[in-house]
Amino acid sequence: MLYLLDANALITAHNTWYGQKRVPEFWSWLIHHGAAGTIKLPQEIYAEVEAGKDELAAWMRDAVTKQALMFDEDSDLEAVQTVLARYGDPLTEDDMIRIGQDPFLIAAAIGKADRCVVTAEVSKPNRTGARRHVPDVCGDCGVSWISPVTFIAELDFSTDWDSMDKLVG
Repeated sequence: MLYLLDANALITAHNTWYGQKRVPEFWSWLIHHGAAGTIKLPQEIYAEVEAGKDELAAWMRDAVTKQALMFDEDSDLEAVQTVLARYGDPLTEDDMIRIGQDPFLIAAAIGKADRCVVTAEVSKPNRTGARRHVPDVCGDCGVSWISPVTFIAELDFSTDWDSMDKLVG
């Protein structure tokens, strides 16, 4: 399975329980899985996080992080248009700003059963237009999605993930 991370999955982790100085093992674990091809961020999502001015953005600008986590697949613009149609028609410029880069994230998983979006957004099925959340648009597009908590559990993160005892045992 390829897990495609939403910007908010990293931002939330960084700003809450998994801060880089508090749990550096988490960030090493992400790079490990990125290098193994299990975790990626579409280029547009990567750029969104990298553009910040905080410690997370600096980490994203690191060459090792970028090599490991940036998805090297070009966006399928037809799939992006398919996703945008799920937000409504017509979309205004303000709508496009509100929607942001989410369509690129979802489009990267359209029609690919071996891909799953990881987002900290929660389903809000009654929202319409540009206010729709990633889980609901994923559902409309037939894309699997999970929360960061489920993602961490599925890939079995622990602070000793890279210990020799765990690898051998």
